[in-house]
Amino acid sequence: MNHSSTVPKKRPRTAASRHSSTNSDISLNKLSPIRTPPSPTPSAAAALIFNDASTADVILRLFIDAVDPVSISDLHVYLHSNVLHRSKYFSALLSDRWIRHVKPPPPREHSSSSSASASDDDNKLLRLNLGVPSTPGSIQSHLTVLELLYTNDFATTIDSASTALDLLPVALELLFEDCVRSCVGFLEAVPWTEEEEKRVLNLIPILSEDESKYLLARVSPVGEYSCEVMLEGLISSAMNNYQNTAFVKAFVAKILRDFSSRESAKRVLEKAFRTSLKTVKESLEDYSSPVCRGDHNETEAIQRSNLHKASTNGKHLLWLVERMIELRVADEAVKEWSEQEAFTYDLQKAFHDDAWRNIVPGLPAVVLRCTCKLANAVSVGTILASRQVRRKLVEIWLPVLVICKDNVSPISPSNKSLYLDLEETFLRIISTLPMSDAQELLPRCLSFSTRNVDDCPHLVTAFNTWFRRAAQPPFPSDQ
Repeated sequence: MNHSSTVPKKRPRTAASRHSSTNSDISLNKLSPIRTPPSPTPSAAAALIFNDASTADVILRLFIDAVDPVSISDLHVYLHSNVLHRSKYFSALLSDRWIRHVKPPPPREHSSSSSASASDDDNKLLRLNLGVPSTPGSIQSHLTVLELLYTNDFATTIDSASTALDLLPVALELLFEDCVRSCVGFLEAVPWTEEEEKRVLNLIPILSEDESKYLLARVSPVGEYSCEVMLEGLISSAMNNYQNTAFVKAFVAKILRDFSSRESAKRVLEKAFRTSLKTVKESLEDYSSPVCRGDHNETEAIQRSNLHKASTNGKHLLWLVERMIELRVADEAVKEWSEQEAFTYDLQKAFHDDAWRNIVPGLPAVVLRCTCKLANAVSVGTILASRQVRRKLVEIWLPVLVICKDNVSPISPSNKSLYLDLEETFLRIISTLPMSDAQELLPRCLSFSTRNVDDCPHLVTAFNTWFRRAAQPPFPSDQ
């Protein structure tokens, strides 16, 4: 993926690109050709001590680069020029290109009886100024990076992502490449908090391509539809790859609820819904119309397999319907559910047979729960379905409800509650249809009646509503 649209163009890192507020007491006039200084060896750096006034040949003045003069505070650090050459920024300052007329101070011997005062020694030192941002901890971060010039043991200091992020801007500023590599290497290997990730993204534009590529790989999408591909994989795994699917499904449900793009979640769920529905339909079709080419035992085994497949994928289908309703993206699912004439025919045919009772006794309830969830969402307005969809939803699924009530016995309390919920839901939907449609569908609901008329108030209310509307005088038509 091309990151040029999301990541600012990288700036070249050179000594000349140092912040303009940093200045030096060294005259920059009459530049002479640059000479590359020798690189300091670790042993040479180790022989010297950070901020040791007795051996230093450079005084660095650190000051807060602020507009308000009251807030300015100075800090003087004693350093060594041959150590400073590890930083390309200081190396450039100390080269002949910048130092035209300054001679290096003569070597000094340690002597406790030296008659020279500290001020006399300081006058012999090369003086540099370095302005630092007025952000909290900036001075300390600069001091830490300067001290790291004297060692190769970066791991002791860079021990957290926060520390690496504090030191990396300073190391980049001073062109201290060893420190930059150590900070970047540490950041690449450890987890980040959300706030640390924001800081990493802010630093990526000033890192080289080689330094930033692994940091970018952690936060850059692998494709335009990578989120949808990931969601598809999670849903598929939740339904197919775990024995204890309830916990995994609950977790994926939370991911879907928290997902930022409702449209992406809709596309992924619709695709999974169609796939599961197709599997259930094909399994029921194979069960209802078997191809008998083997012996009886073989055919029976195939039939059992078809029923188990239909039942398992029916449970997945119910979970998907619940997620789609929860996210209010089930409009296409309702439309597709209302177009399943062949599927409902196979269900009726299967439930007329007794074979399923001992194999998948829960299959009718699973299918009716899918229907009830979708129909209820339509009846309460969670899903706004057209008149044609509402009519077809009742028309083709009502016979399945009727045959389940007639053939599934004994009726368990949970099934009895399910049947009653679906009856009430169908009657509410019928009340939203034109009088002609209701007149055709209501007589098909007479099976909702019970031995005691008082036990089916929903059916009584539905017919009373229709007769009340039918008894009203017609509205005058427009002239």
